Amino acid sequence: MKKTSFVDCSLREADFTEADLTMAVFDKCNLYNAIFYHTLLEKTDFSTSINIILDPEKNRIKKARFSAEGALGLLAKYNIEIV
Repeated sequence: MKKTSFVDCSLREADFTEADLTMAVFDKCNLYNAIFYHTLLEKTDFSTSINIILDPEKNRIKKARFSAEGALGLLAKYNIEIV
């Protein structure tokens, strides 16, 4: 699935386990409860998508792009409050 473009779509509860999404683009997508586990996300663009939650320790995210709000989903596993 390298370089795949997902545009303006709902990917709620999609399972991307062990997928290669290198250089993919998630443009205005809803990723509520999407599963990313051992997923290659290098240079993947999530900058306009919402509800992204993934563990940077369980996925390869080098040079992936996130909005400031979307980047908060990288911290979800720590159960911390950001104000």
